[in-house]
Amino acid sequence: MFQSLDPSYRYSSRRSDVYARNIVSTSQPLATQAGIEMLKAGGNAVDAILASAITLTVVEPVSNGIGSDAFAIVNAGNKTYGLNASGRSPAAWTPERFQENDSMPTIGWDCVTVPGVVDGWVKLSDRFGNLPFAQLFQPAIKYASEGFLVSPIIANSWASAPQIYQDYPEFCRAFLPDGNAPKAGDVFRLPEQGATLAEIAETKGESFYRGRLAEMIAAAAMKESGAMTKDDLASHDSLWVDCISQDFLDLRIYEIPPNGQGLASLIALGILDRLEISQYPADSADSVHLQIEAMKVGFAEAHQHIADPNSMHVTIEALLDPTQMSQRAKSIKLSHAHFPISEVSGDRGTVYLCAADETGMMISYIQSNYEGFGSGIVIPGTGISLQSRGSGFSLEPSHPNRVNGSKRPFHTIIPAFATRGDQPLLAFGVMGKHMQPQGHVQVLIRMFCQDLMPQQALDAPRWYVSEDFAVCLESGLKHLQPELERRGHRFTQETPGLFGGGQAILRTKNGYISGSDPRKDGHAAGF
Repeated sequence: MFQSLDPSYRYSSRRSDVYARNIVSTSQPLATQAGIEMLKAGGNAVDAILASAITLTVVEPVSNGIGSDAFAIVNAGNKTYGLNASGRSPAAWTPERFQENDSMPTIGWDCVTVPGVVDGWVKLSDRFGNLPFAQLFQPAIKYASEGFLVSPIIANSWASAPQIYQDYPEFCRAFLPDGNAPKAGDVFRLPEQGATLAEIAETKGESFYRGRLAEMIAAAAMKESGAMTKDDLASHDSLWVDCISQDFLDLRIYEIPPNGQGLASLIALGILDRLEISQYPADSADSVHLQIEAMKVGFAEAHQHIADPNSMHVTIEALLDPTQMSQRAKSIKLSHAHFPISEVSGDRGTVYLCAADETGMMISYIQSNYEGFGSGIVIPGTGISLQSRGSGFSLEPSHPNRVNGSKRPFHTIIPAFATRGDQPLLAFGVMGKHMQPQGHVQVLIRMFCQDLMPQQALDAPRWYVSEDFAVCLESGLKHLQPELERRGHRFTQETPGLFGGGQAILRTKNGYISGSDPRKDGHAAGF
């Protein structure tokens, strides 16, 4: 399937692909090791991913926490399962609550939705896990209680926290020792976070939604004029969902259905399949131009229509209609850029991880605070930092994603999966808010149109199209900017973390091949 590449074609990398029968790949080495520990203890891929995900709430708090949301795609027995572990807004939220706002808040209680990640851990463990639930928490509890050495890229992200969250004293007390963000190599410990994780483990999440921890969250909200109540927490339930899919080449690509933005990837891939993207040379202006143009169509439809499924005005089937995609493909011109609108009527603060085991089980998983540490709200005495997913709502009166009570917001985090001939093939994902669906497209094209192995596909330079359709190119593609400008593309400045970071695990006849993005502290390991 993959050819031997001329070394001159390969992208420079600090990393090599990892080949093994059991693999875990995450954005932080300590989290990867936690997953490997579970596999060696007799656990499966789901046990491994849960131990890694729980550990990441401790060792990468700049991206996720106990108060996050999550999504997962599991392939077991050649069947694909989706889990939506995102939470709803407080029932008391109304459009009127935000009527003085120009946009949704990005910090404070008015961007906090019910955290779904804890229930997601429970659901995945109950359905697929081999190991006792409490065992999955052991590495995380140890790192929280005894401390861990902060890794370099995470330290760089942490450095902005003192300025952003300076008005949130409980956040500062928990995550800014002596008022400062820890530097690379510093030891950080938060014992109360370890105690909270132990309580979640012991009660299988009941304390978080219907017990002592829920009462503490609700009390903090009441004290600080937040709207979240014990009833909001108690009513949360993660959803098992059927994945949505799209054919691309000889693959079938799976994403979680709305309220996630995976539809944007599938629309772009459907268009690119019709444009026969594999005929264009790697890193050519033609290839990059067509990828950007297709992604713009995907975003135009996604941002107009994706919302809580109960509020959407159009169906998923309409958005993925083959005739519609053929028409959109015909509208794309090789000679010039266009700026599409919807034609269908009707993070940075994220961690992505994947795992696979020798039985054939594979899991693609993502959890997130949204922007960095999220809302800045930390529940006193618990180490629970709460996400800011409510900022994903719209304030437009006619928009299906308009803010309201007991509603799931538009979500940027999306795990992905690919099969070939109904056989599991690839668990993959790319972190980075708006980067995620376009990262999915680029990784797939690198691997299956340009014959790159997972690590090389992650190493390769990326393009980025912003929400206003302005473009940014990573350094390895900068030589294309003059030609793309000639075709009418507008360019924007690069910002830190813009091109995200990802992981991928490819299934082969004898085992798996995995890579981890060099843009993160990540690590793929196996045995």
